[in-house]
Parts: sequence; structure tokens; C-alpha cells
Amino acid sequence: MPARAAADLRDLTALVEHQRALLEREDEVHRVLVRVVLDGGGLGEIAHAVAGFFGGAAVVTTTDGRVLASAGTLPEVGPPSALACFDRTGRLLVEDEPVGLRAPGGPADPARAFVRIVAGASELGVLGAFSPGPALSATDVHMLERAATVAALAVTKQQAVAAVEGKYRAEFLRDVLAGRAGDATEAAAHAASLGWDIDRPLVVVVAETDENDAETTRTAEEVHSLQDRFVRAWTQAVRARDTSVAVAGFSQEVVVLLPVPEDADTDAVLRPVGDLARVVRGDGGGGRRTFTAGVSRLVTSVADLPRAYDEALTAVQVGRQVDGGSGLSHFDRLGIYRLLALVPDSGDLRRFVVESLGELATDDVPENADLRNTLSVLLDTNLNVAETARRLFFHYNTLRYRIAKLERMLGPFTTDPQLRLTLALALRVHRMKGI
Repeated sequence: MPARAAADLRDLTALVEHQRALLEREDEVHRVLVRVVLDGGGLGEIAHAVAGFFGGAAVVTTTDGRVLASAGTLPEVGPPSALACFDRTGRLLVEDEPVGLRAPGGPADPARAFVRIVAGASELGVLGAFSPGPALSATDVHMLERAATVAALAVTKQQAVAAVEGKYRAEFLRDVLAGRAGDATEAAAHAASLGWDIDRPLVVVVAETDENDAETTRTAEEVHSLQDRFVRAWTQAVRARDTSVAVAGFSQEVVVLLPVPEDADTDAVLRPVGDLARVVRGDGGGGRRTFTAGVSRLVTSVADLPRAYDEALTAVQVGRQVDGGSGLSHFDRLGIYRLLALVPDSGDLRRFVVESLGELATDDVPENADLRNTLSVLLDTNLNVAETARRLFFHYNTLRYRIAKLERMLGPFTTDPQLRLTLALALRVHRMKGI
């Protein structure tokens, strides 16, 4: 045989042997992962196996980057969540990390690859592998895709189990908040069997999506998917802090029974709630819905939870009217807005504003908004001209001129306490949205 032909044959033989070895490795990976699932393993075990295959780390995330499982570490970095491709809440920046290969950029920017986890037409999440060594290859991606098919089994199983458990938990929590779960001792004992501790000082937190699902143009399937994602995001955020906290999703809201110190003031209560809301919103992640959150007063008895739930719902409703959505409100800080929200006819409120503020009720003239702000600060400072001028950065004489103009438009509010009360109330109503 000529030397050239012999060399070509050797090359072909080596190529075939290489491909055979790759296929054997992929099949072994597939067998190992299937065995993990059949033995009852979940996403954590799958991530651990993938991390071992690549000699680095692996993560499984939701479609918008929330980590469901993670395994392995990277030299000079530690866990993969310490990398720049994760935000400060621990979410993978999927909008900046497309599927496929990413070449290494240094110790803090290792080689990595991401593939989608898909079951049928449904996208279930993302599987990622991080290697501290050289750049990954297309063959590595193909192996990762094989692993993703097995991960899809685990995700589907996990979602099915979570759906059943979530429905049962939500029904029980709804009964607790409606006062239908038996006496306090029975309710607390049943909650404990679910892993929840509700017999301690708590506040009720309600997070309600701002989009009205009853009037949406989305399909029923899309609405259901978005609500599931919303519930999962809150559940993950809460359980990362304390697995004993009761959390469940209803039709368009999520309810959390958040433990707080019995002597905590309003600011101390709002801080952890605000932290949870920031984690759920993430840092600009894709596909999440805006929501408004409301917080009740502190309760120390299970029997008081229905009242606290009503308070949290009121905080959501009034907070959305005042701030226009996407806010966080505490029941104790609603003030006069709690009473205003009880007026059933918003037309009455609009007429009251127009009758009280006159032309200042509209923005037909650009100056009106500025004058309303001046009036508001004046009333808030109890007509303290010096303090108002300081807050508004006005010269004293400029403010005096504005006060005279406001009195010509509205009446002698500086000497009439009843008129001041009316104007203060009208300004509060004017601030409310959707009336």
C-alpha cells in the first residue's frame, strides 16, 4: 500500500476512533444522568454530575435565570454565582448569556456553555456548565444538550409535584386567612406538618400583579405560565431566607406570613419585605410581571391572621391608587388614604377635587402643578413660611407672592382652618390614581 494511502487510512481510523470515544462518553453521561433520575435524584444531583463531567461547575436555572440547582466550584472564584454573569440577587443574566459557547476571558470569566431545557414545545429552563480549563467545544455542547433532556425529566417531575403540593398548601393557607382552619392550635399544628411556623409574631404580605388577568389580551395558557413563574419567584426568595415561612400563590397574588420581631417598628418590618421584593424583581431580568405589595400590622395570634390579610389587601389597593403600581405600602402608613379608598364612587372624589381646587385641579396651565406642590408643602409645614421656602428653595418674598396668588384662587386658607382641611384632603385625593 502506498505511504500516502496508509497515512490517510490511519487518519481515518483515528477520526473514527475519536468519534466512537465521544459517542461512548455521551452515552455514559446519558446513562449516569438517567440513573440519577430513576434513583429519585433531582436537579441538585444532575448539576453535581454535570459539574463532574466538565471538571468545574454547573447550574440549572429557570427560563429567566433564577437558580434551581448549583454544584461545583471554580478556582480563584468559588461557586459560579460569584461570576459576573450572575447579578447581585444570584440570578443568571440570561439576557446577556445566550445559549451556546462562551470562550474563556480569564480566571474570573471561565469557559462556559448554556443550553435550553425543553420538554415538547415548553421551555423549562437553562442548563449551564463552567470549565476552568480551555474553551469548550461543540461536542461539549452536544453532551450538555443530552444532559438537558434528562434535566427536563427532573424539572417536569419537580413541577408536577410542586403543583400538587402548592395547590394543597394554597387551599390551607386560604382557609387560615378566611378563619376556616379550625382553632388556633389546630391551624398551627397543621401548618407545622407542612413545614410552616405560623404561631409567632407575623405580618401578612400580599404581592399582587399589576396586570388585570380578567381583562388581559394574553392567552389563558400564557397567563397561567406567568402566574406560576411569579409564585415560584416569591417562593424561592422566601425559602432562601427561611424554609419555615408560609408562602403560597392564589389566582393573581402571592401571600407570605413573614416573621418579624414583636417590637419591630414599621421601618424594620418594611426592610425585609423590600429585600424580598427586590429579589423577586431581580436586576432587570426578562419575563417578569410588575406587582404591588402590601403589608399588614403585626399580629401575634393565628386568630388575627384574617384581619391582617384584609389589611394587606387594603395596603395593596390603596398603594396602587396612590403610587400607580409597583410600590410597597404598609397599612399603618396609608393614613387618610384608607378612608378615601372606602368611597365607592370615584366620581364623587373627582367632583370634590374640582370643587375644592378649582383650576388647580387640572394641568391645563403648566404652572398649576408647581402651585399645587407649593400649597402641599405649606400645609405640611402648618403654614411655616420660612420652612416652606427652605424646602422649596424659594426666596421668602417669592413664596409670599405665591401665597397671595393661591389665596386669590382658593380663598383665605391661611386664616380659615376648615378651608385648609378641605384643601389638604383635596390634594390627597388628587394624588390618587384611577379615580
